Amino acid sequence: MSSQAPAHEDAHEAHHGHSHGHGAGHGSMKSYTIGFVLSVILTAIPFWLVMAGVFESPGVTAFLVMALGAIQIVVHMICFLHMNTRSEGGWTMMALIFTIVIVAIALSGSLWVMHHLNTNMMPMSPEMMKNMP
Repeated sequence: MSSQAPAHEDAHEAHHGHSHGHGAGHGSMKSYTIGFVLSVILTAIPFWLVMAGVFESPGVTAFLVMALGAIQIVVHMICFLHMNTRSEGGWTMMALIFTIVIVAIALSGSLWVMHHLNTNMMPMSPEMMKNMP
C-alpha cells in the first residue's frame, strides 16, 4: 500500500499543477502592489506630458512617452508575469530576447524600406495623377 501512495501523490501534483520545480516565482502582495503603483505612475507621467504640453517639441514628448512605455513593459514583465532568468531554466527570457530581436529587425527593415521608397520615388504633379488609370 505504501508503494502506491507516492505514485498517487505524483499524479495528484501533475494533475493540479502543484509541482514547483520550474523556479518561477508566483508573486506576492508586495510585488503586485509595487507593480500596480509603478504602472499608475508610468501611465500618469505620459498623460501629464501630453495634456499639459510640457515640451514644445512633439518629438521630445513622443520619445519620452515611448521610453516610459518601454519601462512600463519591463515593470509588467517582472511584477506581473514574474519573468526572470531562473524561470523555466532561462528559456522564457531567451524566448523574450529572440522575440525582441525579430521585432526590431522587422520594424527597422520596414522603416528603412519605406524611407528609401519615399526618397527614391519620382515626384508626381497633379496633372500626372489625373492621367493615371
